[in-house]
Amino acid sequence: MAVRFLNREVSDLCLGKPALKPIPAEATVSEALTLLKKSGETHVSVWSCDHIRKVVEEGGGGDSVCRCIGKICMVDVICFLCKEENLADPSKALQTPVEQILPKGNSIVRHLDPNSSLLEAIDYILEGAQNLVIPIQNYKSTPSRKKLLSRASFLTPTNHNGVEYCWLTQEDIVRFLLNSIGVFSPMPTFSIESLNIINHDMMTVSYHDPAISSLDAIIQAYIEQSSVAVVDEDNRLIGEISPFTLAYCDETVAAAIATLSAGDLMTYIDYGGPPEDLIELVKMRLQEKKLGAMVELIDEEFSLSSSSSSASSCSSDDESGSNKVTVLGRFSSARRSEAITCYPWSSLVAVMIQALAHRANSIWVMDEDHNLIGVVTFKGILEVFRSIANAKRKPEKENTSKQ
Repeated sequence: MAVRFLNREVSDLCLGKPALKPIPAEATVSEALTLLKKSGETHVSVWSCDHIRKVVEEGGGGDSVCRCIGKICMVDVICFLCKEENLADPSKALQTPVEQILPKGNSIVRHLDPNSSLLEAIDYILEGAQNLVIPIQNYKSTPSRKKLLSRASFLTPTNHNGVEYCWLTQEDIVRFLLNSIGVFSPMPTFSIESLNIINHDMMTVSYHDPAISSLDAIIQAYIEQSSVAVVDEDNRLIGEISPFTLAYCDETVAAAIATLSAGDLMTYIDYGGPPEDLIELVKMRLQEKKLGAMVELIDEEFSLSSSSSSASSCSSDDESGSNKVTVLGRFSSARRSEAITCYPWSSLVAVMIQALAHRANSIWVMDEDHNLIGVVTFKGILEVFRSIANAKRKPEKENTSKQ
């Protein structure tokens, strides 16, 4: 029964999914930022439609082919701006074509036919995919060639040859599996330790270390859909720097990474917006580094945010006692940088519920003395469900070989 469930068509997961917000590969990072902020999405799909241009320029006919070649989110922009030359001239950096800052050599985005199985979707994710692009709707009419060439057409819901697309994430698939968890009984009641899905190879940074020292780890955590643990001198978990949280911030976080400690960065990216004293500290340190252009970017960003939210407050939480800048939108949607934890004896289903409830791609694993010993990710969870099909296939192969 479990194997039959895993062979369900992936289109079952697309019901109610919104159409992708696209942007052409040659669009600038600045244009991508505008679309991210205007759409409210954490990611925007990046499309290459060179074949369309070639067909039109040559005056020929035939089928046009557009493909999603990646995705861009605030994490990509923040990490890109953290480079020394881009901190010095952020305006110039923001004019870089989007395709130049996409991760190289990683198939983070993969196309998948709607009649493909859930098992195939899981296989793509285990190979490194974060998002699966799936056709979801047919249109009766096809846009004109002129409209396909127009940049404006790329900034509306993606449709090509009468098709709209959505995408599925690791979280979507784990949620779908959880909704039918009884099919896989009794496996979901087993502990994560017995299922061998605790990853002991963690990315960590000391609370007092410069945040910039964790930049490579943040990039790697983004690719692996995990987080960077912030620890004290005894390697005890204090919090985390999560790409999921960074995705709800704005581009000025690059300045915070370049100037603050890892501990202060956690406070800066916490939901509700950064405290005023930290913003001033970041600006002072930028001035010391002669990075005045980045200071101007911060002033401009928070000036726009404050004017658009003057009548609203993003957070009633004031535990720290320091004033927070009122930021409506991205910061207020983010999850807190407080780390979500479990134990080796926690059941698989309990960890799934915990991760989905907190919108966390990874859960930190503590031992009985509250020492950090590992992490469980959505990818690790999906490996367990994939193993069910492998276990079923093994006896079939053995029977075939005996015959």
